[in-house]
Amino acid sequence: MASLWRAATALTEKLNDYDGVQFWSNPERTGWLAKQGEYIKTWPRRWFVLKQGRLFWFKESLITRASRPRGVIPVATCLTVKGAEDILNKQYAFELSTREETRPCTSLPTRRKKRRIGSTPSDAP
Repeated sequence: MASLWRAATALTEKLNDYDGVQFWSNPERTGWLAKQGEYIKTWPRRWFVLKQGRLFWFKESLITRASRPRGVIPVATCLTVKGAEDILNKQYAFELSTREETRPCTSLPTRRKKRRIGSTPSDAP
């Protein structure tokens, strides 16, 4: 029961972490990735939006002011971004790790994956 409470309160904190960021307007990067579910370990496709140092994900690619992210990761909290094909047994897999969690994802084109992995938060201007 305690873990359920922690998950629920952490979710509330994460959902409020986008306050002030207009993710629907002129994002820095967007695209489809498959992200492993947090509780049910399937690989649903999600639309990712990078804006003002936050990585948001949504079920649909049509993002409006009324859209609500399914999740958000402040990029500055990412400790590592590394390839994870061998660990996850999926082609083009990578992991985003923060102090609190590791988010497994997959992308499709090899060139883009290498570019994403090569640009960690410490490389950002």
